[in-house]
Amino acid sequence: MIHPHTEIKFINKEVGYGVVATDFIPKGTITWVLDKLDREFTQNEINKLEPIYKEILDTYAFKNNLGNLVLCWDNGRFVNHSFKSNCLTTAYNFELAIRDILPGEQLTDDYGYLNIDKPFRGIDEGTRRKTVYPNDLLKYHKSWDNKLIKAFKQITKVKQPLSELLGEELWELAIKIGKGEMEMETILKNYFAPISKEV
Repeated sequence: MIHPHTEIKFINKEVGYGVVATDFIPKGTITWVLDKLDREFTQNEINKLEPIYKEILDTYAFKNNLGNLVLCWDNGRFVNHSFKSNCLTTAYNFELAIRDILPGEQLTDDYGYLNIDKPFRGIDEGTRRKTVYPNDLLKYHKSWDNKLIKAFKQITKVKQPLSELLGEELWELAIKIGKGEMEMETILKNYFAPISKEV
């Protein structure tokens, strides 16, 4: 589930639609949680689908560390890629704002940690990275982990409208990570290593 202080908005012809903050969302806020209404598809299930459904999954779903596609039921599926993303996923099936997000600003992810199948060239944002690759998690997980640790430190200092979706055990774990009482699991846990086909 995407943060409630967001809405879908047309960004431009190149980007299409995106998720925009309707209110200030401070650093450390949980911006998305994998919830009970999100749908996970195995490769066998995908293979049985008609082309029209496969096209929807290709456009809106992301691949988890099991190699299954996850389709968000709400506006979370419209979160766009950015090399300067203001949200990062964690190893715990939720995302955090890694910096303050202002009203009217897009919520963005770095698709480099979504286990994409093929490289794609992103919009030029003045960054060294210009292309998203399937193995970006292997290259950038330490940098992303550092940003996440800083965001976790703010997790109890800001309003968390999505915290109840985590459940008591996971919320307590998040608090301990934020206080430095427990080590954060690396974002690398989300990596799906495809099985190479031997010829």
